[in-house]
Amino acid sequence: MAVYTDIDADTLAQFAAHYPLAEIRDLKGITAGVQNSNFLLTTAEAKYILTVYESSANGVAAEDLPFFLGLMQHLSAKGLSCPVPLTRHDDGLISTVKGKPAALVSFLEGRSVKTPQPEHCRALGAAMARMHVASDGFDLRRENNHGRANWQALFERCHDRADEVSPDLTKAMEQELARLATAWPDDLPAGIIHADLFPDNVFFMQMDVSGLIDFYFACNDFYAYDLAIALNAWCFEADATFNVTKARAMVSGYQNIRPLSQAEIDAMPILAAGAAMRFLTTRLFDWLNQINGAQVEPKNPNDFLRRLRFHRSATRPADYGLTL
Repeated sequence: MAVYTDIDADTLAQFAAHYPLAEIRDLKGITAGVQNSNFLLTTAEAKYILTVYESSANGVAAEDLPFFLGLMQHLSAKGLSCPVPLTRHDDGLISTVKGKPAALVSFLEGRSVKTPQPEHCRALGAAMARMHVASDGFDLRRENNHGRANWQALFERCHDRADEVSPDLTKAMEQELARLATAWPDDLPAGIIHADLFPDNVFFMQMDVSGLIDFYFACNDFYAYDLAIALNAWCFEADATFNVTKARAMVSGYQNIRPLSQAEIDAMPILAAGAAMRFLTTRLFDWLNQINGAQVEPKNPNDFLRRLRFHRSATRPADYGLTL
């Protein structure tokens, strides 16, 4: 469940008074998601998503909201389909609900897919490339808080208990973190990336992408790293086998919009391993530090351990469907 803040009629009226809204018909909590409280707000003219940004350890920092909301405005103005923040009467984008930051964004039609097919992957690749191109010119910057330094820091906090999750996990992660530190590239094309383009953050209408959502991990990093994250998220089957047909489709869709350089292609095996390590470390930490009574069940880190094992054996860009 992801509704941590209740909104009564008076609170809603106070919030809505700051926006140019038609008559409000309904407000319904949305249980998907893990960080914020989300609501579907329906008026006589349109639907919106009302988000209350919770002050949890994994929540969105208030100081980052101008970046996230401004980025969505920028991308929409460049023609990318994504939620668009509604501007208040005072031209601001951020309000408060019960003392917490809150915002109202447009509602996107479509739904995510649970079992992506190659054509979904192709469409996602193209949409990601369009986002990278459209983000050019956005004048705010945000560092990647989930980059390599964070992987090492989280692992050190889990070091003594990692083997509880999988035998010899501590040793395997030590070796892989050392390899990543040595082999990680330092001069690839970079800009703003989504950094969390899992299937639940991409909406489709039939086989066409109708919109990208949840930009709350967006940051400045290598464009190809964003593609590596998506390869991890979309191209592994339930038994942890890598589906190179889906990968080729995703890469093809991406390169039709933004061709990759030879350096980006050559770096993909190490970028894909790093993307797996990013989610392995965060899931490992959450798994070992569960809170009694928490409303969100942590995800099993072994899913990304199995992905990481594939990446250790995949040494050629062709293993990911990549060619120049």
